[in-house]
Amino acid sequence: MRDSMRALAAIGLLSMACPVAARAQAPAGSPPPPPPPALSGNVSAGLGMTSGNTDTTSFNGSYEVKFDPKTRNVLKSNGLFLYGKSNGTLSTEQYGLLVRDEYSFGARAFAFGEVRYLHDRFKGISYLLSPTFGAGYKVVDEKNTSLSVSAGVGSVSERDYGFATRTTGAVSFEEKLTYKLSSSAAVGQSVSALWHIGDFGNGLYLVGVNLTSTLVGRAQLKVEALDSYRTRPPLPTLKRNDVALLMGIIFKF
Repeated sequence: MRDSMRALAAIGLLSMACPVAARAQAPAGSPPPPPPPALSGNVSAGLGMTSGNTDTTSFNGSYEVKFDPKTRNVLKSNGLFLYGKSNGTLSTEQYGLLVRDEYSFGARAFAFGEVRYLHDRFKGISYLLSPTFGAGYKVVDEKNTSLSVSAGVGSVSERDYGFATRTTGAVSFEEKLTYKLSSSAAVGQSVSALWHIGDFGNGLYLVGVNLTSTLVGRAQLKVEALDSYRTRPPLPTLKRNDVALLMGIIFKF
């Protein structure tokens, strides 16, 4: 009887150990998983319309592109387009573009060079062009959470409606946070600022908060609130603050 019990116990232990061993050993000759693509990003678009007592039409679009060949150098670019009319009158017209090249010195520290472009009719900005160079640090760089800060110096050339182009030195700052709530949802927050050297009371700030959720496949729903603030508009009739609530569909690639 004791021999029979020992045999049954040995069989039970073997039955539990075999699946573990099978999982631990990869099939012979199986290829390694492919590396992630060097180029990734997304594009999004949203459209809003109302009719009746008030007729409004609004459109927003954006893109993000990242080229990471798994070296120390990473190239990034993003853009934003906002356009809207209310009762046939233009109410929103804003275009923004950023191209940024980052070079990592280690796991967290990096240097960067970037060029920013902005057109915002209702901020009085015909165009703003600002190349800057600086450094940054990844405060948190984990699977589900990332937080980075960076600051730079350069120049800014700005032309406001009704005024001549003005070029001065510039100081920039950026903070960006991303947190994955789950495998299908994430929240993000960002702050960027640009100041004129010699006149730090003249600043331009952009604060954003967004929520993304997977719909199906590579399609996502994105809801975002953007707050742009200019401390010194070119005309006293212009408001300092503009807030936009955007909703659109993202397609990742």
